[in-house]
Amino acid sequence: MAARDRFSDDELAAIRRATHAAEAQTGGELVCVIIEQCDTYQAALWQVTALGALTGTLAAGLWHTLLGLWGTYSTLWILLPPMLGATVGLLLVTTLPTLRRALISPAVLDRRVDRRAAVAFLDEEIFDTRDRTGVLLFVALFEHRIRILRDSGVEERVPPEAWDEITEDLALGLRAGRKGASVVAAVEACGHLLVTHGVERRPDDTNELSDEPRLLDE
Repeated sequence: MAARDRFSDDELAAIRRATHAAEAQTGGELVCVIIEQCDTYQAALWQVTALGALTGTLAAGLWHTLLGLWGTYSTLWILLPPMLGATVGLLLVTTLPTLRRALISPAVLDRRVDRRAAVAFLDEEIFDTRDRTGVLLFVALFEHRIRILRDSGVEERVPPEAWDEITEDLALGLRAGRKGASVVAAVEACGHLLVTHGVERRPDDTNELSDEPRLLDE
C-alpha cells in the first residue's frame, strides 16, 4: 500500500493546517515527511522463501515416511513441495507486514530509519532556513518509528530529551491505527515545544518551507 492511500484528504488537510498554525507561533519551520517504508528488506523476503521451501520439502518427506505414499510421479514430489512452500512463505511475508517486521531485527529497522530520515532532511533542504530553525518530523509507517531531526538553531535552545514524549506518543498512535490524528497532535506538540523554549518568530518571518506533508513510498 502507498503512503498516500493511508491518509484521507481531510487528514492531510488537518496536518497542513496544524503545521501552518504551529509556525504562526514560532520561528521554527516544520516539515512532516511520512514514508511507507524505509527499505525493501529483501533479506526478510529471502529468509521466509527459503524457510518455506525447506518446510515444503520436510513435509513431503514426512508424508512419504509415515504413509508410504509417493506415487508414480516422483519428479513432481521432488520439485513441487519446495516450490509450493516457497510460494506460500513469500505470500505470507508480502501480505502480512507484522510478520515481515518481526523477522527484521530492531537494530536493522533503526539503522534504516536513521539513514532515510537523514536523507529526507537533506532532500527537503530543512537546513536552508534563515535562522537554522528547521525541524523534520519523520514518520516511518512500516517500521513504526519516528525521528525528529532539528537544525542547529533549534538544537541550541531545545534539549534533545524534550522531544522523546512526542515520538513516543506518535508511535503509540500509529500502532493503534490513529495515523492522521496522531500526526496532527505531534505537529502541534512540536510547535508548542518550540514556543516554550524560545524559538521566537520574527516580525518579518516568511514561510520558508512548504506546510504540505510529504508522502513517500520508499
